[in-house]
Amino acid sequence: MKEPNWPSCSEKQLWEYVASYLASNGIQTVMVGGSVVAIYSNGLYQSGDIDLIQSDVTRATLTDVLKEISFYPEGRLFRHPLCPHLYLDFPPGPVAIGDDYHIQPEEQEINGQVIQLLSPTDCIKDRLASYIHFGNRDTLDQAVLVGQKQRVNKKEIKIWCDNESRPDAYSDWLRLL
Repeated sequence: MKEPNWPSCSEKQLWEYVASYLASNGIQTVMVGGSVVAIYSNGLYQSGDIDLIQSDVTRATLTDVLKEISFYPEGRLFRHPLCPHLYLDFPPGPVAIGDDYHIQPEEQEINGQVIQLLSPTDCIKDRLASYIHFGNRDTLDQAVLVGQKQRVNKKEIKIWCDNESRPDAYSDWLRLL
């Protein structure tokens, strides 16, 4: 895969490049968090990082593979010297949203490699989880952006909010939608 234009690449371009490179090296990841919002909002939201959950390799192996494409560890993050506006983060897995561990990521094929990210519906639930558990109003607004730009399963989102004992979060989201 062709390298992105490092100084100006988007979250989507960086994710496609890194995730497909990792997949070509046997490391499957699932993109979660705000970077998924950036993709599903068509760039209206910018997160500044790419959160990739993987659970198959050690940090040392991940570091070695990422060094092959010039990413170097900086604390818990990975940075590319020509891409100062974005970084990689590998939060611990498994992929879960609140108490739901049965997440089925969306798949995309890039240069013959399958890469994964949260579905639009799961992205909204993920953002609402932050709103519910941390009172983060920004993530409610992010959930609204995704809901405005993508087809989502509102019934599934409502059931999830009810299971989190916060039907009001669904009402807040729906009201702003």
